Amino acid sequence: MNDHNIPVTEDELHAFVDGELPPERRADVEAWLAAHPDDAERVQSWRTMAEMLHARYDGVAQEPVPARLELERLERRPRQWLYGAIAATLVAFVAGGTAGWVAHGAANAPSTFQSFTEDALDAHRLYVVEVRHPVEVPGNERDHLQAWLTKRCGWTVFAPNLEASGLKLVGGRLLPGPNGPASFLMYEGASGERFTIYTAKTESGATQMRYAKEDKDGSLFWADRGVGYVVTGGADRDRLTRVAQAVYDQAEKNGG
Repeated sequence: MNDHNIPVTEDELHAFVDGELPPERRADVEAWLAAHPDDAERVQSWRTMAEMLHARYDGVAQEPVPARLELERLERRPRQWLYGAIAATLVAFVAGGTAGWVAHGAANAPSTFQSFTEDALDAHRLYVVEVRHPVEVPGNERDHLQAWLTKRCGWTVFAPNLEASGLKLVGGRLLPGPNGPASFLMYEGASGERFTIYTAKTESGATQMRYAKEDKDGSLFWADRGVGYVVTGGADRDRLTRVAQAVYDQAEKNGG
């Protein structure tokens, strides 16, 4: 027998929105919302946001996780790179045109800009569709999030304050990057728009911002102090540029 006086939890409200609430608890939650207008307003805002995200990203959500985002790459990539380099050298030697093959491989290898933006766009499109689990560590644990990502990534990971841009920190997660671990931070606006910041180590020197676009999403990449940054958001390039500039300014202020 259910106790209808048990307070409704945050998880139950999310489950109610997602259609995952046990049937025997649904009437209790509906009664709770009728008696608690603040919670009812929050639930409606979550539903509206979920509808917006589904309308924009449902096609992406059905896609398989890109291989480049699999965590196994963190350990496997250096070994694969070594084997690939040995194989390429042997092929070049046998062909009798070592210099030509090396030049050919360099010309066709993805640039730092390409590899970073490709990984960042994939991660952005994979996780912004999530309503309940978009991040591993929530934004209300900012200090822990920064310390954890800094320890795992090997450089100072700073989650900038973007409230002046109308964005609140949702949280972050650890991802595989082009040269090891990558940090991934997510921000959200009042209308449900989401921006992400992807950072990873790079051998490139300092670079100016470069823009890339894929479908309805745009990214701005730059590198500084051995770290590459990609800020990804919607198709509004001016809005994206302002957010990226705020991230850049705070990164400079905090030493990268």
